[in-house]
Amino acid sequence: MSDKDNWQWEIKPQKAWFGKNFFKELYAYKDLLLRLVRKEFLLRYQQTLLGPIWVLIQPILTVIIYVLIFDKIIKVPIPDVPPVLFYLSGITLWTLFSDIFLGTANTFLQNINVFNKVYFPRLIAPLSITLLHYMRFLIQLGLLMAMVFYFHVTGEIEAKYYTLLLILPMTILTAGFGLGCGLIFSIITAKYRDLSSILNLIVSLLMFVTPIFYSLDIVPEKILWLVNLNPLSTLFEMFRYSILGTSHIGLSQIIYSIMATIITLCAGLLLFNRNEDKLIDII
Repeated sequence: MSDKDNWQWEIKPQKAWFGKNFFKELYAYKDLLLRLVRKEFLLRYQQTLLGPIWVLIQPILTVIIYVLIFDKIIKVPIPDVPPVLFYLSGITLWTLFSDIFLGTANTFLQNINVFNKVYFPRLIAPLSITLLHYMRFLIQLGLLMAMVFYFHVTGEIEAKYYTLLLILPMTILTAGFGLGCGLIFSIITAKYRDLSSILNLIVSLLMFVTPIFYSLDIVPEKILWLVNLNPLSTLFEMFRYSILGTSHIGLSQIIYSIMATIITLCAGLLLFNRNEDKLIDII
């Protein structure tokens, strides 16, 4: 038997994009992932007066503001559905994306003390943030479904239960796009810390080219291409279609959004895995 067969560790000058045991290692640390999600959830709501109810208060207050500004004052045209339901559907999905994106974009800066002391797959940290915010989203989705049921019973909308099956894939794609963008920006903010201050500005600008408080039907043709260039636009319209049946999206737009989400997520995973060790030394 040669000396090579007795090797336990092999140090290479460069790290592969994906190690051969990448997914196996992530699965081995699944308990840590769940514990991190639990820890973050308790830290946010353990010593608060209302606890997880704050997850519901945020979209409710935002909907009230949207109704007052966009429906009563500016009078932005919307489909023939209750304004509360229209705005709540957009706010709920946008909160999922923005929370995951902003939460994972500073992964290295927020966890550098832990990364320097204990080894575990670094991807566990952004995955825990993603799962945490998806849990919060499910609570808000419960509020949205309760509102849908109420307006369906009162006859103001006609909910089609078979279209509700589209909710799950649209929310998973939205979360995946937010995670992919967050992983890419986590590398950028680790190298250039001052850029972390413009993340909120990026999210605010992206909000205006995403159909949250308006429908794609009212977007002028000359700038419609800019809105459609955003993969979130189709995901939001399909999410509203699954609930309200008000949007009409072409197959090409759906394919574009799915492919853009998959490419962004894969790029984020590859870049994160490739640079995680180098960035710890830089920070």
